[in-house]
Amino acid sequence: MLLSADTLVYDNDRNTISAVGGVQIEYAGNRLVAQRVTYDRATSRVIASGNVEIIEEDGNRIYADQIDVTDDFSEGFVNALRVETVDETYFAAESAERSGNRLTTFNKAVYTACEPCEENPDRPPLWQIKAKKIIWDGEAKTVRFERSRFEFFGVPIAFLPYFEIADPTVKRKSGFLMPSIKGGSELGYGLTVPYYLALSPTYDLTVAVTGYTNQGFLGEAEWRQQFDNGQYNLKIAGIHQRSPEEWGTNKVDRFETGRGMIGSTGRFDINPRWAFGWDVLAQTDKNFSKTYGIEGFADSVHRSEIYLTGLNDRNYFDLRGYHFQVQENRLDSHSLARNDKQPWVAPNLDYSYTPDEPVAGGELNLDVNVQALHRSEGMYGTKLQGLEGNSGRLTAEAEWKRSFVTSMGLVLTPMLHARGDGIYSDLSAGAETRISDFTIGNQATNSDIRSAYYRSMVTAGLEARWPILFSTASASHVLEPMAQIFVRPDEPYHDDLGIPNEDAQSLVFDASTLFERDKFSGYDRIEGGTRANLGIRYSGMFAGGWTAHGLFGQSYHLGGVNSYAAPDLVNAGAYSGLDTDVSDYVGLIGFTAPNGFSASLAGRFDQETFELRRTDVRAGARLGPLSVNAQYAFIQSQPLYGFNEDRREIGGSASLRFNENWRGFASATYDLETNVLVKNAFGFAYDDECFIYTMSFSQTRSRTTDEPENKIGFTIALRTLGEFGSSTGALTQFSE
Repeated sequence: MLLSADTLVYDNDRNTISAVGGVQIEYAGNRLVAQRVTYDRATSRVIASGNVEIIEEDGNRIYADQIDVTDDFSEGFVNALRVETVDETYFAAESAERSGNRLTTFNKAVYTACEPCEENPDRPPLWQIKAKKIIWDGEAKTVRFERSRFEFFGVPIAFLPYFEIADPTVKRKSGFLMPSIKGGSELGYGLTVPYYLALSPTYDLTVAVTGYTNQGFLGEAEWRQQFDNGQYNLKIAGIHQRSPEEWGTNKVDRFETGRGMIGSTGRFDINPRWAFGWDVLAQTDKNFSKTYGIEGFADSVHRSEIYLTGLNDRNYFDLRGYHFQVQENRLDSHSLARNDKQPWVAPNLDYSYTPDEPVAGGELNLDVNVQALHRSEGMYGTKLQGLEGNSGRLTAEAEWKRSFVTSMGLVLTPMLHARGDGIYSDLSAGAETRISDFTIGNQATNSDIRSAYYRSMVTAGLEARWPILFSTASASHVLEPMAQIFVRPDEPYHDDLGIPNEDAQSLVFDASTLFERDKFSGYDRIEGGTRANLGIRYSGMFAGGWTAHGLFGQSYHLGGVNSYAAPDLVNAGAYSGLDTDVSDYVGLIGFTAPNGFSASLAGRFDQETFELRRTDVRAGARLGPLSVNAQYAFIQSQPLYGFNEDRREIGGSASLRFNENWRGFASATYDLETNVLVKNAFGFAYDDECFIYTMSFSQTRSRTTDEPENKIGFTIALRTLGEFGSSTGALTQFSE
C-alpha cells in the first residue's frame, strides 16, 4: 500500500491510524482519494469520508460521501454511492454493500447508460431504470434488477418485478435478446423472441421463434464461428404455414405448408493476397426468405456464389461460380422451388496481369476471361433473352500502349490490342427454334447453328490529346481536344445469332464511354470495323473554390461492318446512338461549389436534328443541417430493344437535422410517363450516446397496375439493454 496525506494521526487507545487532508491510497491496482481515511487495525476496516473517489483496477470509478470497506476492498458498505464504469454506464444508490469480493448490492438504486447533463446534473437522463435493489455480480457478470421501473424523461412507463442483463463490460453473454415485431397482410402480425448462446469466445448460436397471427410459428437458428483468418455463419429457418391459401397457391403443392431455407456465408483470408469465400442459399420455394424477412437472405435477387480471389499490386485473379435466385412476389404451381430461367455460371474467371517493368517503353496488360453457363429453361422476353442449354467461352487479350509528349504539349498514345475467343454452345431444340425464328426489322434472320466458334480481333489505335491551359488572376481553364482512331477487321460472325450474348446485353453510349476502345459492356460481343472518336474535354478552377468540368463529342464508323448495327437476340446496339455511321452527340457538364452544392447534366442528342435521345440530370446540396439530392432521367423509346414507350422519371431525397439529435428524411420517385408515384418514403430519427429511435414508412407502386405495397418500421435501441422494433414488412398484398 502506498499512502500520501497532509497529516497522519496515530490513536493508540483506539488502535487506529487516520490520514487527514488530500488523502491518496494506492493498493493492488486500486486507488482511493478522500479528505479523511481511518484504518482500524483491530477490524482491518478502512473508513473514508469527504468527497470519496475510488478508481478500481478495471477502470470503474466509485463516488460516495462515506465508505466502510475491508483493507483489501473485498467487502464494505457505502453511503450516497455513484458508479461510472469504463463503458460509460452509471449506477447511483442511497447505499450499497459489497460482499465476497464479487457481489455489489445497490439499495434504492438507479441505472442508466446516458451521460449526466453537464449544464443541469440534477435533470433526469433520457432513460433510466429505478429499482429497489440492483445486484451486480462481478463473477457471473450479470446485473439483476428487483422491483424496478423504467423511466423516460423522468416519467415511469413500465414496471418490471424482476429482470437481468449482462454486465456492461460483457460483450457476449447467453440470454434472451430484445424481441422484435414483424407484420404483413399474408403473414399477420408477429413477435420474434430470440435467445443467444455464447458457447465459446469464437463461436455462438442464436435461435428465435416468431409467432404470426395468420401463419403460425417460424423457427430460426444461426451458427457463427470466428477463426484467426476468417469467419462463417450457417442459418436455417422453417415454418409449417397455418393458412397457405393466403398465398393463392395450389393446395396440392407440397411446398404450400412446409417451407424453409438453409443459407451460409463465409470468408477466409488464405494469406494477405488470397481470399476464399461463399454466399449460398437453398430454399423450398422461390420466395420463402424474402417473404419472412430472413436476415441476410431477404433480397429480391439473391446471388449464391463461391469465390477465390487474389490481388497483388495491379494484378488480380477472380474465380467464382454463381447463380441468381429471383425471389418472385408470387408463388405458382410451376417450378415452385427453382429459378430455371436463371443460369448457373461456373466457372467464371477473370485474370489480369500488368508487368511492373515497361515493355518496349510502354505498358502491357494481359487479361483472361472464362465463362461456362447452363440454363434449364429459356428466358425469352422483350428486354432480356437467354438460351436454354450449355455454352462457354474462353477469351484472352493483350493491350500495349505508350504515351509520347511533343514539344508543343501534344500527347500521342499509340496502342495495340489482340484478342482471341474460343466459344462452344450446346443448345436445346427450343433455343435453336428461337434463333431461327428471330426477326429484326420485320425480316427473318437465318443463322447456321454450330457447336464451336473461334474468333480473333487485332486492333491498332492512336489517341491524340492536346491540353491547353488558360489562366487569369481568378481562374484557370484547361481545354483538351481529343481524337482516337481504331483500325480493325469486321466483327467475326457478326450476323450469326448462334453465339450467345449473356454479358453484353446492356449498352449505354454516353460521355463516359465515348473514348472506350470497345463500347460493349461484356465479352460476348466484340466491336469490329474502323472507328474514330472525337471530342473536347474541359476542366476549370475558379476563385472561392468553384470547379467545373465538361466533355462533348461524337463517334464515327469509318469502315467495315458496324457491330452496333448488327443484330443479336436482344438487339443490343439498336437505338444506342452508335448504330449509324455518324453517332449521336454525347455531352456532360457539371460543377461543384464550396458551399456543398453540385450539379451535372449529361445527354445524348440526335446527330442530325439534335433531338434529345437520353439525359440524366443530377443536383445535390448540403446547406447546414439540410441535405437534398434530385435527379431526372429520360430515355427515348427503343422498340426493338424492348421499350416501346419513352421513359421519364424524376426522384429526390432530403434529410434535415433539426438539432443535434433529431433528423427527418424523405425520398420519392415519380414516373412521368405513367403518372405513378413509384416509390416514396419518409421518416424521422433520434440518436444520441445512449438512445436511438427511428420511424419510417415506405410505399412502392406497380407502374402497370398502380397497386401499392406499404411498409412501415420502427426501431428503439437502448445502449447496453438492446434493440426493439419491427421489420419493415408488407402491409398490403404483394402485386402480381
